[in-house]
Amino acid sequence: MSFDTIIRNGRWFDGTGAPSAIRNIGIRDGRVSAVTPHDLEAAGCPQVIDATGKWVLPGLLDIHTHYDVEVLDEPALPESVRHGVTTVMVGSCSLSTIHVDGVTAGDLFGRVEAIPREHVIAAVDKHKTWSSCDEYVAALEALPLGPNVAAFIGHSDMRAATMGLDRATRKSVRPTKAEQARMEQMLAEALAAGFVGMSSQQLLFDKLDGDTCRSRTLPSTYAKPRELRRLKSLLRRSGRVFQSGPDITNPLNLGSQVAQSLGVFRKPLKTSLLSAADVKSNPFAIHVLGPLARLVNRFGADFRWQHLPVPFEVYADGIDLVVFEEFGAGAAALHLRDELERNALMRDEDYRRWFRKDYDSKFAMRVWQRDFFDAEIVDCPDPSVIGKSFGRVGLGRGGLHPVDAFLDLVLEHGTALRWRTTISNHRPHVLKKLAREPGVQMGFSDAGAHLRNMAFYNSGLRLLRHVHDAEKAGRPFMTIEHAVHRLTGELADWFQLDAGHLREGDRADLVVLDPERLDASLEQYAEAKIEQFDGMSRMVNRNDDTVNAVFVGGQAVFLDGAATAVLGKQRTGSFLRAKTTTPITKGELAHAS
Repeated sequence: MSFDTIIRNGRWFDGTGAPSAIRNIGIRDGRVSAVTPHDLEAAGCPQVIDATGKWVLPGLLDIHTHYDVEVLDEPALPESVRHGVTTVMVGSCSLSTIHVDGVTAGDLFGRVEAIPREHVIAAVDKHKTWSSCDEYVAALEALPLGPNVAAFIGHSDMRAATMGLDRATRKSVRPTKAEQARMEQMLAEALAAGFVGMSSQQLLFDKLDGDTCRSRTLPSTYAKPRELRRLKSLLRRSGRVFQSGPDITNPLNLGSQVAQSLGVFRKPLKTSLLSAADVKSNPFAIHVLGPLARLVNRFGADFRWQHLPVPFEVYADGIDLVVFEEFGAGAAALHLRDELERNALMRDEDYRRWFRKDYDSKFAMRVWQRDFFDAEIVDCPDPSVIGKSFGRVGLGRGGLHPVDAFLDLVLEHGTALRWRTTISNHRPHVLKKLAREPGVQMGFSDAGAHLRNMAFYNSGLRLLRHVHDAEKAGRPFMTIEHAVHRLTGELADWFQLDAGHLREGDRADLVVLDPERLDASLEQYAEAKIEQFDGMSRMVNRNDDTVNAVFVGGQAVFLDGAATAVLGKQRTGSFLRAKTTTPITKGELAHAS
């Protein structure tokens, strides 16, 4: 028996949480054909990897990305693959590129996800040959995909394409009967094509780009209960997933979304909500989210929170950061694209008074803690302020209010002023608790979005480091096997994907890593240029000594920190279709139409 690749003597994890063991793994025709403690015959095998002292685990899943645009121009998606991610999900937060044109996609993605609008338009207009979900899948698989791709269809995509972006973002307008039926047909077709479900968004500080509808919230936020109820019914019947971001300013919205996951007298609605985070702005909220998930699941729901298992550290250039969208004064500044107009606003004393009032408000629900004493300047043409907080700068300028110190520096230096803060997940003991919480999913990287603001491409590796360090210190909080399962098989099984496991017959999507290099390199700051975005520099992660090999579909795509010749040149990944025992039938497609 010959193999395409043999991986010898690695500590093998199968993705189920079962005990790990030293094994030899044989790969043939894109599948795992042998997992054995015995030697494998290497005669005729073109590639043999010695994994002694290394871990061999299933490729990681990233269940929340915004690669919808980037995958068109750079289908290799190397920034994820190099860290052992072999399956990514697109179509999050109500945003996808199935039905909208380039300009509408630019309006939807540009400001919400901080992807330059002109590049969104160019990529979609250049590549879009599809008008249906089946054609979209075929178009993706015609590209040299690096990782596997699974997809949600976006509610805002469907709504904007059906109603037009202007009508879809007006409170007084509801879809006509024909428009509602068309959206239901779009969803049914997506589910029949193997999409994992539908994403929506009710969070009200996600704003549109462009001119026509600038600063309105995403189309899905205007949907009334009846519209959502009819779409969710298709998801229930098919057993697929509803992903959403709740309106955190409205407890009734959050409660309704949790309750609708219940399956009283009907199938439960598989629900994945954003996000379980230990936010600094409300340190008590996290103690409610885990018990809430356990409670509703005990009564028959199938509910999960998505979670980033590392500190949520963000960077900003000047005032360009999405957290400013969550209060009126911040959103007013971001509404203005013209630098002169924006600067005039920030000089205005009435505006500053408004900003200070919003900043000092202690009662409004928020994501950002709004504390400029907890925001460090990391780069600036004025070296005297580097390493200081805006609050400290204000004190040094005669006791200026932190808001005035911030606005003054933005006016002086614009986007050359770079600063950072940690919004959530800052308490290690809470992260340990969330890592074990069964109602929490490990996935909220936002890869492909907020390119200058954050980089969590290696968040799975960072969780493994956290677990491994605790084990070495004699204070384990979960086993390595459990951690691997949470990042791989648990996610694949819940989303019904052929991924996340490393047993005989499984897809040969795997990563070989050096546990001794699960170290501080995982947290270091790095940037790299995006050539297809005119050389724009984005935040990335670089820990090339940690990951020794990444395989997708049985082919090596990264070895020792470097991409192989096949990555981006030939397709290694596939579009992964969700498996289900209740497929959408032709009759349901006809009913939806």
